[in-house]
Amino acid sequence: MKFEGNAAAAADRSTSVPQISPTDHFERTELSTEPQSSGDESRQRIAPAHRVAEYLSQAPAKSLATLGRSAQLTGAVVRYAVIDTVRMRMPVQELVDQMWSLLKVTALPALLMAIPIGAEVSVQVGGIMNQVGANSLAGAASGLGVVGQGAPMAAGLLMSGAAASAIASDLGARAIREEIDAMRVMGVDPVERLVMPRFLAMIAIAPILCIIIIFAGVFAGLLISANVNNVVPGSFWQSFGAFATPTDLAFSVLKALLFAAIVVLIASLRGLEAKGGPKGVANAVNASVVLSVFCIFITNLLVSQLQMMFFPARLA
Repeated sequence: MKFEGNAAAAADRSTSVPQISPTDHFERTELSTEPQSSGDESRQRIAPAHRVAEYLSQAPAKSLATLGRSAQLTGAVVRYAVIDTVRMRMPVQELVDQMWSLLKVTALPALLMAIPIGAEVSVQVGGIMNQVGANSLAGAASGLGVVGQGAPMAAGLLMSGAAASAIASDLGARAIREEIDAMRVMGVDPVERLVMPRFLAMIAIAPILCIIIIFAGVFAGLLISANVNNVVPGSFWQSFGAFATPTDLAFSVLKALLFAAIVVLIASLRGLEAKGGPKGVANAVNASVVLSVFCIFITNLLVSQLQMMFFPARLA
């Protein structure tokens, strides 16, 4: 009798417990997850805006820090160049090797770039001059276009594309292999050992590239003017000498020297600071080329404005 009573009580308790169907469980689960999914969506919408705001707040400080490191690297390179020259400790063999290495990757492309530049200037300007009957001024167009702007810009872009990538990849590979840190541990400054010879080598070959582009571009313009536009070579050279002054040539070489210094400093800084394996080297090469091109255009604009302010164009 006692057992039957206990069984009946257990049956009553089991019937009193509410049964939860699978459909009710699914509906409750769906309701419980709705606020969480909406919260995730709101966080996803806020995350890009937060990243953009964080980048904008940190970018000025990082840019100023990069400018500071660039100025420090420039001072160190100039100091080591002067000290090693005075003390007769200049690594001449390393300097010659770097000059030959950089000249190999830039000389032939410079020649190939100069021919289309001179030809394009002659073709574009020659058509206009034929319409106004001023064929004799074709040499002036080559003088002003090739010597004043085309040659230094072509040399700068060539150095930023070929030389900067070579320097950044070399120094970046050394950095990820920890050779730079090993040199510092041994008491050897990598700026003196690696950066300074490349800096002087680039400064040495920059005027050579500029002169090569000027000669090739002017002669290409002469050939196009004489054979296509029927310009007499004598009138071409006369107008060229009248408008292309030695001041233009000096500023052209000066621009090439400034571009060379900018390219080497940017590529060396990015190469020495490369991190993260091969991907870091690729990022350093990409950044060095992009920054070099940007700085070259800005520098060319500033130098050209200074030239026009203090040395306005006039007949020789």
